[in-house]
Amino acid sequence: MKLKVIVHEAEEGGYWAEVPAIPGCATQGETFEELLQNLYEAVEGCLSVDLKPLDLPPKGRVLEIAV
Repeated sequence: MKLKVIVHEAEEGGYWAEVPAIPGCATQGETFEELLQNLYEAVEGCLSVDLKPLDLPPKGRVLEIAV
């Protein structure tokens, strides 16, 4: 999966970034390398959140896939 990320230089130093395709997904880092590491963790965390409980039909299944 490829995602576009907008990287900003923070006024107080360091960087922060947001992922427009995932509302609310943002992170920061003191260095660019730290920012990249934090971005992977932030995206993984944002994508793993269940927003509401699922109402599955009696024969329904939940699958987890990697893209």
